[in-house]
Amino acid sequence: MDSETALPVIEHNRRLERLLEISRTLSASLDLEPFLHSLISAAAELTNCELASILELDEGGDQLHFLALPRLHQEPLKTVKVPLQASVAGWVFQNGQPLVVPDVASEPRHFKGVDQVANFVTRSLMAVPIIYRGETLGVLEVINKAGQPHYTEEDLTILETLASQAALAIQNSRLMSKVQHSRDQITQLDRMKSDFIAIASHELRTPLGLILGHATFLREVSQPDLRPQLDIVVQSAMRLKEIIDDIAKMDNVQRGTASLRARSISIKRLVEEVLVSFQLEAKEKGLTLRTDTGQGDLQVEGDSSKITIALSNVVKNAVTFTNPGGHIFIVAGSIPGYVKISVIDDGIGIPSKDLPHIFERFYQVESHLTRKHGGMGLGLSVSKMMVEMHGGRIWAESVEVRGSSFTILLPINSAQAGAASQVPTT
Repeated sequence: MDSETALPVIEHNRRLERLLEISRTLSASLDLEPFLHSLISAAAELTNCELASILELDEGGDQLHFLALPRLHQEPLKTVKVPLQASVAGWVFQNGQPLVVPDVASEPRHFKGVDQVANFVTRSLMAVPIIYRGETLGVLEVINKAGQPHYTEEDLTILETLASQAALAIQNSRLMSKVQHSRDQITQLDRMKSDFIAIASHELRTPLGLILGHATFLREVSQPDLRPQLDIVVQSAMRLKEIIDDIAKMDNVQRGTASLRARSISIKRLVEEVLVSFQLEAKEKGLTLRTDTGQGDLQVEGDSSKITIALSNVVKNAVTFTNPGGHIFIVAGSIPGYVKISVIDDGIGIPSKDLPHIFERFYQVESHLTRKHGGMGLGLSVSKMMVEMHGGRIWAESVEVRGSSFTILLPINSAQAGAASQVPTT
């Protein structure tokens, strides 16, 4: 191969290497502006032109503005608008086809406004559309071919290749902007929800307290035949109070305002206290409620009130979904580094399709069960939050008709917190 033949080959290979470099930059870049500046610099270099630029459609839809410019021209041209109907870039954008203009003096579509503002003389240009999946996103153009008046086929191929890279970068940026916008909206909605919950729970507590107080008083002083009706009022008010309390607890955890008051807790005593609190309800429903906490005491570091809430909600769930004559067992024991509390029932069980979702907020298992048993689907999600605040875990196993088993795993101290995810669930 002689020297005259070797030079074009070397130049061709150099251009391919530069295009490959741009492609690698795109895959590694998350910032649109630096990438596009690198791309127009490469476009000017590889086509042997004075400069290159990228234009995109303005918000109004009838003009183009510069998205990327050489730094020398950024300030004077950043506010310049290029008309769609009377410019080379506008024609390329509207038609989705490249256009080569070797002599702009004889091209009526050339928009002279840019040259006037930038104090620049455009002699020739080549422009290609930036297209992503059939949608034209912008225009990539190079200005003033050096050394020769005509752009080559290879120049056009290079520019179209770079335009495809620009299309990916612009589309990625748009998608990221949409994702960020969605996240901002979600954050705002979440803030509004939290504000509503805080205000509503606060405003409801006062009238609810009055209803409970007066209904309880009236029950004590009323005739015996009126007490069943007043019992219904008190029970309904207490149910509403539980719902408000659950919502407030969840909101406090999500806001980060809930805190742990850690101290040494006797799990044996805590389980017995929870048992006592449900004995009357279990007896009225004809349920057998028992505990087995072993011989020795079980101690953990944690917030007694929050662990009580977590366990109480699980037991209440068992009482609710166990038919009369059924059995509920609360079993507590220790494994290395942890205390394990299980609530086992022979109730109606949980359908396998619902089991992965039962700890989600407001999730309801089977609409007909909700109508029969009531509830808003908050209790188990609150339990999960309370357990996870301690660095523990909670999970469930269930077989329809045969019953369910809920397990709470609590670290014995803060050194074990967070490592519970490594403990098997069976």
